[in-house]
Amino acid sequence: MGIALRPFVLSGIALGIAVAGFIDGIVFHQLLQWHHMLSATHWSTRTVYGLEVNTWADGAFHLGCLVVMILGVSLLGRDIERVGTRPPRRRLIGALLVGVGIFNVAEGVIDHVILGIHHVRGGPHDTAWDIGFLVVFGTVGAVGAWLVRSADRA
Repeated sequence: MGIALRPFVLSGIALGIAVAGFIDGIVFHQLLQWHHMLSATHWSTRTVYGLEVNTWADGAFHLGCLVVMILGVSLLGRDIERVGTRPPRRRLIGALLVGVGIFNVAEGVIDHVILGIHHVRGGPHDTAWDIGFLVVFGTVGAVGAWLVRSADRA
């Protein structure tokens, strides 16, 4: 049985993707203000109009995260009904970390590298920040996959 077909894995991955998106938006976009969704484009946050466009894009991004969160909760409820018990802690935490890794690596490769619409932190060392981000969250996803697999052996 594939890793994503086990009970609580797909729901955990979906929840991890949503949580990672919310953390990215809240921490990097709002609290630290290192970047916004389109801050490395011609809609720079240095103008009022650019900030308005980026704020709208950030809101659309958060709306997408909410949709994925609702999907994850729905899948988790389905898994609990199907299995008849709470999720094994190691499997669910591992699946959440896989989701966090998937979101951040996919978002990092697509938005930071391919599209270049923003970077983790703009400036002279933006590539180093982007690479470090990919390494850290690739590792988080790998640790999550190890936890899911080790839960099956336990």
